[in-house]
Amino acid sequence: MKAVIIGAGMGGMSAAIALRQIGFETAVYERVTENKPVGAAISVWSNGVKCLNYLGLEEQTARLGGIVDTMSYIDGFTGDTMCRFSMQPLIDEVGQRPYPIARAELQLMLMQAYGLDEIAFGMQMVAVEDGPEAATATFADGTTVSADVIIGADGAGSLTREYVLGGPVTRRYAGYVNFNGLVQTDDRIGPATEWTTYVGDGKRVSVMPVADNRFYFFFDVVEPQGTQYERGSAREVLRAHFGEWAPGVQVLIDTLDPATTNRVEILDLDPFYTWVKGRVAVLGDAAHNTTPDIGQGGCSAMEDAIALQWAFRDHPADVHGALLAYQQARADRAGDLVLRARKRCDVTHAKDPDTTAQWYSELRNEDGGNIIRGIVGNIMGGPVTPVI
Repeated sequence: MKAVIIGAGMGGMSAAIALRQIGFETAVYERVTENKPVGAAISVWSNGVKCLNYLGLEEQTARLGGIVDTMSYIDGFTGDTMCRFSMQPLIDEVGQRPYPIARAELQLMLMQAYGLDEIAFGMQMVAVEDGPEAATATFADGTTVSADVIIGADGAGSLTREYVLGGPVTRRYAGYVNFNGLVQTDDRIGPATEWTTYVGDGKRVSVMPVADNRFYFFFDVVEPQGTQYERGSAREVLRAHFGEWAPGVQVLIDTLDPATTNRVEILDLDPFYTWVKGRVAVLGDAAHNTTPDIGQGGCSAMEDAIALQWAFRDHPADVHGALLAYQQARADRAGDLVLRARKRCDVTHAKDPDTTAQWYSELRNEDGGNIIRGIVGNIMGGPVTPVI
C-alpha cells in the first residue's frame, strides 16, 4: 500500500511515520524549500505527548520539552497573583506530563525520525484527483504522483480540502493578533518551571518554559484584521498596548528580539464533517483549523495520524473503508475542540466584557481544580486518551 502525504508539518510527518509503522510505502511532499515553521513554540498537551510516545519518540520529546510544574494567572496591571497551582493533579489524572516545545525543534525531530532526505521539498501541489485504482497529485513543476491514498496535510489554506468539499471555505478571523517568540528564562517575568499568564482588559501575556532555559512567550492583542504592521516594530506596538502593565510584562517587552518576534493573525474554520473523497482525505489544520486558545491544534493533528494508522490497521485491504473509519473516529472530536477553543477565545478576549470580568473574578478564587478539569476535558477523548 502506498500513501502520498501532502505537507511536512506536524500532522503530515506524524501521519507519514504512523503509516510507515504498519508497512506503508510513504512519500512526503512539501511546498516550502526548507523547514521554517510558523510560530515560536507549541503547547504539546498530554494527548499530543502520548501520540509522540506511540510513534517511538518518547525520549526525544522529553528532551525537547519544558518542565511545567505550576501554572499561574497574574493581574496584568497590578502584578498581583490571582491564582497559582500545581500541575501534578493533571499529570496524575491523565498519566503524562505535558511539554511546551519550540516549534522548529519539534518539526525537525519529526522530520529526522522519518528521514529528512526522504522529504521532497519545494513541491507545491496544484491539483489532486481521486481515481478508481489510485489518487493522483499534480505539482507546480508539472510532475504527477499516484498512490493508493493521498493525505492532504496541507495546512489552513488546504487545496486538498477544497477538492474534498467541492469548493473553498472561508476562514473566520478570531478577533486578535498573537505576537510570539523565545527569550531566556527570567524570574522577573515568571518562574522558570511555571506557565505564567498575565490577564486584563481582554488581553493576555503568557510565558511557558521550553528546553535550554528558554521561555516561549506570546502577547494577544485585540485589533481589526488587516491592521498595518512593519516587521521589526514589535516592541513599539506592544508598548503601546501594554505600557501600563505590570513590571514582569515590561521586562518581557524589553527582552524580546523584535527581529525574531512573530506576528500572526488568528483565524479558525467552522467544523465540517466530510474529510474524505474516495482515496483522498484531509488531516491536521486542513481538517480542523483552530485558534490556539486551548493548545490543541497540533495535538489534534497528531491524534489524526494515530487514528489514520488504526483505521488502516483495522481495514488493511480496504482504502475506502479505512478512510471512512478514520473520518468517523476524528471529525466529531476535532470539531468539538475547534468550538471549545473558540469559546475560550471569546472569554479570554472579552467578546462579552461582563463574562470576561466574571472570569477574572473566578480566577481570584481559583484553587486550580476548575482549570485542570477543563484541560483534562480537552485532553481526553482521542485515540491514545480514550474516555473510559
